[in-house]
Amino acid sequence: MIRIASRFLALPSRQISLTEMSEQFKVSKTVISEDMAIIDKAFREEGVGTLKVGRGRSGGAAMKPGFSGNDRSSFLGKVAAVLSSNDRILPGMLIHYSDILFNPAFARPLGYALASDFAGKEPDVVMTSEVKGIPLAIFTAHALGVPMAVCRFRNRPGDGPAVAVHYPSGSGEVRTMFMGTRFLTSGKRALIIDDFMRGGSTAAGMLLVAKEFGAEVIGIGIFIAASEPEKKAVSEYRSLLRLERGPDGTPVVKVRR
Repeated sequence: MIRIASRFLALPSRQISLTEMSEQFKVSKTVISEDMAIIDKAFREEGVGTLKVGRGRSGGAAMKPGFSGNDRSSFLGKVAAVLSSNDRILPGMLIHYSDILFNPAFARPLGYALASDFAGKEPDVVMTSEVKGIPLAIFTAHALGVPMAVCRFRNRPGDGPAVAVHYPSGSGEVRTMFMGTRFLTSGKRALIIDDFMRGGSTAAGMLLVAKEFGAEVIGIGIFIAASEPEKKAVSEYRSLLRLERGPDGTPVVKVRR
């Protein structure tokens, strides 16, 4: 049972053949199914996800990761408290959070939280922009069992041929975003993940990239969204945390309700 559970935890959202496990462990598929029922119950109680079993001769099972309820609220509350400390306040209504996203102990559950928000929409690829959005996006992609595509602000020879898209920044400056042609194809369902949103220009740029490739954007997930400005360049998005101005005018991070 430990070996079975470890496979699902190591490969979330990937279908694993029950027939192959039955042959490898030299037990019947009935025994495998009974063990999986126990594992599924444990996963649900621990709040890490659920096992979805496919039907049919070649059917398998996959763990759909989940991070919701009290565990999610408690974790995000702790992250918000850490980010709201005075030593993280930066000029321009900003806060320092890079160390959080580049720490797997934080980035993994944050990615799983975003994955659980969009799992029902079944994306084919997770899109993000360099640099700080990458750890968050890679764990989101891992939880969803899909690849990740990175929009870059400078074309790199190692990425091969790329498409360039020009988009306006919040300050009115026109910027350029590149996406390698091997990362995204027409008809793909893309989930956009980014670390921070103020005016939403970067997310809007990634929307343009997806449109240029003929991909469908099924959602936008953000780690922290600033409350100012209220009007964003994108109309629909979901964020885990919200950056607001406190009573004394200093930035404070709160869990997005």
